[in-house]
Amino acid sequence: MSDPTAWSALAALLTLEIVLGVDNVVFISILASKLPAEDQDRARKIGLLAAGGMRVVLLLAVGWVISLKKELFSIGSIGFSGKELILLAGGIFLIYKATKEIHHKLEGDEGQTSAKVAPTVAAVIGQVLILDLVFSIDSVITAVGMTTYVPVMVIAIMAAVGIMLLASKAIYTFVNAHPSVKMLALAFLLLIGTTLIAEGFGQKIPKGYIYASMAFSVFVEALNIRVRKKKHVEPLHLREPIIESN
Repeated sequence: MSDPTAWSALAALLTLEIVLGVDNVVFISILASKLPAEDQDRARKIGLLAAGGMRVVLLLAVGWVISLKKELFSIGSIGFSGKELILLAGGIFLIYKATKEIHHKLEGDEGQTSAKVAPTVAAVIGQVLILDLVFSIDSVITAVGMTTYVPVMVIAIMAAVGIMLLASKAIYTFVNAHPSVKMLALAFLLLIGTTLIAEGFGQKIPKGYIYASMAFSVFVEALNIRVRKKKHVEPLHLREPIIESN
């Protein structure tokens, strides 16, 4: 409590966790939109709580997380550690999911009904945890480099989860109400997935460049939404499946 460096580390970590939390909310919003309406809110809340719980567990197992930085093997001049393999797998998974979703929204069959189209809450949470594992590994290693106080890290994570739970409903509603924003969010996931793959090959891309480009895109889209609203232009209709109720 009396150490000023602990407070500065808490502020920095809280900002980092909130940024990662927004990524999670966007990803959950896209996945949960395929669920029946009565399950969407529950999936969103459970997904955020599960993601926060995973980060706390990884913090408590910080020794194992740090060991992931050790090189396991190399191909030519490129070495691969456990962390880099996880980043590669996460990037490939993210690009696959985003590309598949973009194809379905733009060129999929309208009203398609199948078991594959209607996922369960457990399936959505599972995919969120897979993605969050990738983000958490990187954030935990960053957190350990910023402070030695584990309670500070835990407080930052839990505070960020609380903020995201309060803000997630508004973000979720906004993303699903504006098809252009949903497509922009999917483009962001492609960008993040590409960044993860680059980092998996040891090519460090400054996060500032990524988030600055995303912020600029959001600003431009906000202007577009405002113009469309003034002209009373109806938003583009994306293809949506019909989810059969049991």
